Parts: sequence; C-alpha cells; structure tokens
Amino acid sequence: VQLQASGGGLVQPGESLRLSCVASGFTDTSVGWFRQAPGKEREGVSVISRRDGRTYYADSVKGRFTISRDNAKNTVYLQMNSLKPEDTAVYYCATGVLSTFGSSWYLNTDSGSWGQGTLVTVSS
Repeated sequence: VQLQASGGGLVQPGESLRLSCVASGFTDTSVGWFRQAPGKEREGVSVISRRDGRTYYADSVKGRFTISRDNAKNTVYLQMNSLKPEDTAVYYCATGVLSTFGSSWYLNTDSGSWGQGTLVTVSS
C-alpha cells in the first residue's frame, strides 16, 4: 500500500487546514497522523481505529484537530482548526496496528506504510 499525503501549506495562527492521506489499493488498517518539527522527535498526532472507527488524539491537539476516514475513497483526513505556531511541522500519515490504553494509544507501523509528508507552517 502506498500513501499520499497532501494539504499542507502556510497559514496564519488561528486559521485552518485539512490534510488528506490517500491510500492506493485497499487499506484495512488503522491510520494515524504524525508530525515532526525541526529539531524535534516525531510525535503521534491522531489515529483512527480500523476496528471500530474510534479516534484518539495527542493532548496538544485535542479539541482543535479532527481525524476522519472515507473508506469508499481510501482516504483519511485531518482537519486542523485554530492552528498555532507550535503546530508547524512536516505531517505524515501511516498505517499500522493500533493498541490503546484508556485514552492513550500507540500505532505500530513496523508492518505498515508511510506517506511522504506534507509541510504545515503556521506563522504570522
């Protein structure tokens, strides 16, 4: 499975963007969004479960970001509202096996796929 992420761009603080992750072929896995800011480690942003469609978020984006999927289009979206400068990063989508612990989550991408990344810059 190949993933194609898109939708990044330059926006001002408080504005919105919607990222898309399109999968080639059938994808029956959980899908997550990750991001990596310059000089920082990659962090998980959000994930949507294949099994029950439940969604999970990093504390830093809760209430501002929404993940969703359109199975007919093999596409997962990340709607990002009220963007902040600290949201600036390259955003990646990935597939994998999801483990959850209450509200915490981990997406094991060892046997999954990664998209190429799309840059989001939030700056005035």
